[in-house]
Amino acid sequence: MRILIVDDEMLARSILSEHLSKIPEIEIVGQAANGFEAVKLAEELNPDLIFLDIQMPKLSGFEVLELLGEKAPAVIFTTAFDEYALKAFEVHAVDYLLKPVEPPRLAAAIDRARERLRAKTPAPSARELSNAARPPGRSLERILIRHEGRVHVLPIERIDFIEAQDDYLSFAAAGKRLRKQQTMSDIESQLDPARFVRIHRSFIMNVERLARIDLYGKDSWLAILSDGTKLPMSRTGHARLKELIG
Repeated sequence: MRILIVDDEMLARSILSEHLSKIPEIEIVGQAANGFEAVKLAEELNPDLIFLDIQMPKLSGFEVLELLGEKAPAVIFTTAFDEYALKAFEVHAVDYLLKPVEPPRLAAAIDRARERLRAKTPAPSARELSNAARPPGRSLERILIRHEGRVHVLPIERIDFIEAQDDYLSFAAAGKRLRKQQTMSDIESQLDPARFVRIHRSFIMNVERLARIDLYGKDSWLAILSDGTKLPMSRTGHARLKELIG
């Protein structure tokens, strides 16, 4: 079994590596100190299993899985806190180990991983991974987008509007566009409803960017943003916006 260890603490990586070295038929193919390294190594090394810390700087363990998507291998989460246990199993984690990891518990987790790999359990969906990456009970704070080989971390407050384009969403921010495969209903459910409103079946707007509303035709309007961008607004969208801004 080929294993990748991901943890921002060197000591935690060393201890886990030492414990794993005593288990037969285990090969540690790599170690990563942060989420960006984890994504890169997971794609390059193609491990069977990742031991993944949840709380790390830059990217959380859940965000690593979201970026890997369907390419994500089986995962065992390792963490000093138990508050994310439910979310871990919602994304079909093999196991959830609390630090410091004890050898008997680790061996049992490896046995579960072997069973999972034999059963070829399907990976979690993009929606499940995206929902797990969001802090419990809070609206989305940033969007993770892979574009031209790079990972972009887009803070929510920088988004001007979101446009649906076939199976993708186009996120507009400061005159630039970044695309991500996701549905409008999915992203709408994750956004702060006090800041973002769906003004059209194909557009979600950041209300803070609105400059004015122009009548375009019967039961249709244009939302004019502060940078001059014009977005179509349906009757339903107009009603939603009026309810929000009064």
